[in-house]
Amino acid sequence: MLDHATPKRRTRVKFCGLTRAEDVDAAVALGADALGFVLWPGSRRAIDLERLASLAARVPAFVTRVGLFVDPDTALVERAAEHLDLLQFHGDESSACCASFGRPWIKALRMRDGLDLETAARDHAGARALLLDAYRPGMPGGTGETFDWSRIPATLAKPVILAGGLTPANVAEAIATVAPFAVDVSGGIETAPGCKDVDAMTAFLDAVRRADA
Repeated sequence: MLDHATPKRRTRVKFCGLTRAEDVDAAVALGADALGFVLWPGSRRAIDLERLASLAARVPAFVTRVGLFVDPDTALVERAAEHLDLLQFHGDESSACCASFGRPWIKALRMRDGLDLETAARDHAGARALLLDAYRPGMPGGTGETFDWSRIPATLAKPVILAGGLTPANVAEAIATVAPFAVDVSGGIETAPGCKDVDAMTAFLDAVRRADA
């Protein structure tokens, strides 16, 4: 007889800021759901289009390739999109701009004081999810800082991807507090910007799975 009980929730995991082939291979082997590639030149984890093409070609089916942009040039997005499954916008892009490339997209929001997430969800109705990150003036992401997770309403109309200062040590608490659709980590699994650590990646995924269980 089939068990129709509500299935356990599974938190998806995105490893972001990948720059090396060995890290891409390790992330895939460990079971990451999505891999993020930074196409914003101001980041210490930025890669160019040639490197993106090389790394993205290593990613098998059913692992999502995500490109991170900050107020990008249209031509850059169009060229990068050939190697991506999902676009992630971290700047002041309008919803119309994000949707104009004909690819699924998510909008990153920095949790500055006064940000109304319910309004933001309506403003970005076409987004597949909202990525919520810590706010620091002048930095569109990658701060390595957490924010007050209690600010996230449980009734938000969009799936939440939680980012900002997550590590193997705190991701279980984050999941218990927020119950996000996904978590996004970059610096929390690195030995240096853009250089991932296999042990840290393993520990992060183990912590997520334990939290879900």
